[in-house]
Amino acid sequence: MAIFIGSEIYRGSRYGALHPLSIERVPAVIDLCRAMGWLPARDWRVSPRAKPAALTDFHAPDYVAALQAAEAAGAVSDQTRDRHGLGTLSNPIFPEMYRRPATAVGGGLLAAEIVAAEGGAVFNPGGGTHHALADRASGFCFLNEPVLTIRHLLRLGMRRVAYVDIDAHHGDGVEIAFDGSEQVRVISVHEARRWPFTGALEDRAGGAAFNLPVPRDFNDAEFAHVLQEMILPAVAAFRPDAIFLQCGADAVLEDPLARLALSNNAHASAVRELRALAPRMIVSGGGGYNPWTVARCWSLVWATLSGREVPEHLPAGALGVLGRQVWARRGRPSEALLTTLRDAPREGQLRDEIRSGVAALRARLRAEV
Repeated sequence: MAIFIGSEIYRGSRYGALHPLSIERVPAVIDLCRAMGWLPARDWRVSPRAKPAALTDFHAPDYVAALQAAEAAGAVSDQTRDRHGLGTLSNPIFPEMYRRPATAVGGGLLAAEIVAAEGGAVFNPGGGTHHALADRASGFCFLNEPVLTIRHLLRLGMRRVAYVDIDAHHGDGVEIAFDGSEQVRVISVHEARRWPFTGALEDRAGGAAFNLPVPRDFNDAEFAHVLQEMILPAVAAFRPDAIFLQCGADAVLEDPLARLALSNNAHASAVRELRALAPRMIVSGGGGYNPWTVARCWSLVWATLSGREVPEHLPAGALGVLGRQVWARRGRPSEALLTTLRDAPREGQLRDEIRSGVAALRARLRAEV
C-alpha cells in the first residue's frame, strides 16, 4: 500500500520572483504522476492544514502566532524579523507563508496516522522542511514538518524512528530537535562546506546522529557505497518501527544550489532499499530548485514507492507537463529533462574521502551495537 498526499495550496504559490522557490514543484509532480496514470483515487489523499495547537508540539506558540500574523498583514516589524527570521531574503513574506507550510505539516501528520494504523508507505512531497527551528524560520523553511511528523509517530506508539536525509543540505533543525534521543536516529548525507555548515563527521548530536558530509561531484557509485555500507546498516541496527526519508532533489547534477552530481536513480535506490527495513515508511520532498529535475525526481520516487513501471518514452501528457515548466532565471533544459523521467546513471570514481568517512561511521556503529 502506498499513498500520495498533495494539495492545491502549492499551485501558483511563490516565495518571490527572485527566490529559488519561484518555481512550481509539488504541482508539477502531481500533474506528471497524473499524466502517467499513477494517481488513481485510491492512492490519493488531500492534505489537511495542521492547526496551531498541533504546530506547538514543537514550535513556540509566539512563533506560530507571529507566522500567522505575518501572513494576515503581509508584513512584519523589524522586531519580528530579528526575533523569528520572518520577512528575510531566505524566508520572505508571501501570501501563503503560513497556510502552505501548515498544509505540509498537516500532510505529514496524516501520513503518520496512515502508517501507524495501516502500515505501508506514504509520500508527502510538500514536506521535508528540515531547517526550521522551534522559534525561527530558517533556510526556506517556516515550519519543521519532519520533526512534527516524527513526534506524532512516537505519540502514536512507534518505539523507534529512523530519519534518513539525502538532501544536499544538512538537516540541522531535525538534528537539533532530536539531540540525545534514544528513540530517533538521524542519518544525514549532505554536501561538505555547504550551508548551513553543520553536520560534521564528528557531530553525533548526543549519540542520535550519523553525519556524512561528502565532497563536490558526489556521484552514483559513491552514493551506492554510502547507501549499502553506511545508511542501510545504521538503519537496520536501530530496528525502527518506521522510517522517514527526506528525499530532497537538490543533490542531482543540474541543481543550482549544490555541487553534487547524482542522478535521480540514487533517490529511487534509497526508497527501494529502505522500504525493506521497516513496516512503515514516510517519504517527503525537501530541497530542489530546478523545476524539471524536481518534477522528474519526485515522480520517480513515487513510481518506486508505489511499484509502477517507468517507461523509456513518456506519453504525450507527461511531455506536456515537462514542456510547460518555466524557470525564468535559467531558460530551457536539455532534451533529456524534457522527454524522460529516469536519468542516465552518473557513475564515477569512489574517492578515498568517501571510503574513510563511511569506515569511520561503520566503526562507530560496531562500537555501539
